[in-house]
Amino acid sequence: MRFLFDCVFYYVRDLEKAIAFYSNTLGLKLTSSDAVARFDVDGVLFELVPARHGEETRGRGNARLCLKVEELSQAVEYLKASGIRVSEIQKVENGKLASFNDPDGNEICLWQYD
Repeated sequence: MRFLFDCVFYYVRDLEKAIAFYSNTLGLKLTSSDAVARFDVDGVLFELVPARHGEETRGRGNARLCLKVEELSQAVEYLKASGIRVSEIQKVENGKLASFNDPDGNEICLWQYD
């Protein structure tokens, strides 16, 4: 099983306002925007992801390590076979994701692009 770095992301309440802040105030280069906004930060993919309705984002420490996989269902089965609890696979606008926790409880996301 091969795991590749995908991105770091933050949940935001207002995507357009967040894009303006990261672009205009911080000077980060917006590379694309659809369901999420993507920035190139010195070769690292940084994304802004809209929070679910009513979800609080402030001060949550919501950065996530996100690992890209070619076949999400295989990666989930691999982790489960290793004794790791993994969330159900969720279908989202431009792919699929699942998550699990490291031994300290930090969330790690698995991502498969459509």
